[in-house]
Amino acid sequence: MSAIPHPPFEPKNKFVKWVDSRLPIFGLVYATLTIPTPKNLNWMWIWGIVLAAFLVVQLATGIVLVMHYTPHADMAFASVEHIMRDVNGGWLLRYAHANGASMFFIAVYAHIFRGLYYGSYKNPREITWIVGILIYVCMMAAAFMGYVLPWGQMSFWGATVITNLFSAIPFVGDDIVKFLWGGFAVDNPTLNRFFSLHYLVPFVIAALVAVHIWAFHSTGNNNPAGVPVRTKDFETVQKDTVPFWPYYVIKDLFALALFLIFFVVMVFFMPNFLGHPDNFIEANPLSTPSHIVPEWYFLPFYAILRAFTGDVWLVQFVSFVTGGLVDAKLFGVIAMFGAIIAMALAPWLDTSKVISGRYRPQFKWWFWLLVIDFFVLMWVGAMPAEEPYATISLVASAYWFGYFFVILPMLGFTEKPKEVPETVEAAFDEMIAAKYAKKAKAAGAAATPAE
Repeated sequence: MSAIPHPPFEPKNKFVKWVDSRLPIFGLVYATLTIPTPKNLNWMWIWGIVLAAFLVVQLATGIVLVMHYTPHADMAFASVEHIMRDVNGGWLLRYAHANGASMFFIAVYAHIFRGLYYGSYKNPREITWIVGILIYVCMMAAAFMGYVLPWGQMSFWGATVITNLFSAIPFVGDDIVKFLWGGFAVDNPTLNRFFSLHYLVPFVIAALVAVHIWAFHSTGNNNPAGVPVRTKDFETVQKDTVPFWPYYVIKDLFALALFLIFFVVMVFFMPNFLGHPDNFIEANPLSTPSHIVPEWYFLPFYAILRAFTGDVWLVQFVSFVTGGLVDAKLFGVIAMFGAIIAMALAPWLDTSKVISGRYRPQFKWWFWLLVIDFFVLMWVGAMPAEEPYATISLVASAYWFGYFFVILPMLGFTEKPKEVPETVEAAFDEMIAAKYAKKAKAAGAAATPAE
């Protein structure tokens, strides 16, 4: 139930009334569609519907693909080729599933960075943010295990490299790796385990998405101004909000249609653009690819993993202090997972009382540097582990941690924010006035030459 007052559900149809008195499903749908939503939301608030749609796409295509896939080391690669060549529409299902994963991550990265810019992680939305990060971690796990299933060269060696990272954990690392492998090397038991978990994790994601939606419906949507909706009574609420239906439903569906066009272009015209050529070669344990790289959406964190080598003074210092217990390999693993944990801790690391980055001049510069830093990490993650890429990845990794653990806490004390509107209504009026002023300025500039 929303914390924001909204009109009660009063069914007029007898059947609806009978069902709702026993199972309030119609009331739940009504409450969801009529929930008062801040009227100043911009186009960065469309990623939720995109993510929900592609979760359905991934579940639907995945369930059908499972009907034709054989999770066996000797037959997995051939079964994928069977899907592509012999199953009716199999090529479309596989390309939709593979590229759907990329669309999923494009949307989730846009969703996360929007939350970081507009302060969607701040009080009272900390739980919503944490659940969102858990969804992201589950997405990464599902994507990694799914990438192993085609059993191509990059699938096999990617699984070998990533699972071997757990061997860096002191005392129990080797046992964990053997447990993941189901033996002493990546082989058929590994494929079976990953197949089983890849099928299970999306349903865990669906459950977490339900909790995520429940959480932000309880606290209300954030908005570009970061100003809470006034909830004194429904009449006051109406000054700050509009009903989710039809206003934002239509807007979201329009944005989803545009994103689906991009998705369809990828599937039909460049389905293998984001893939790796080596994965069209069947897995061979005796032939190592010249350059092992994960999928593009893992590259920033893969770059952080590789950045902290034994030559880095911080790694040497930590290794010395721990008596060699934390070596370069373990330090890299800690840094990789720490980069995600840093995002999860944002609600407590950001000390500013102003929620939205729109009214924080210094914050904007540091934030956009973080966005650039993310793409730099993505680029160097795909490059060989040699100079100058090693130094660039180290500097970029240092900025990632510096942003969350140094810059965010300090800005709360050093930054002088702009004046924040008192209400959503005032922020909306300010936004409309700015748009008209911009149009008037453009019209004046266009008219000047003619005069």
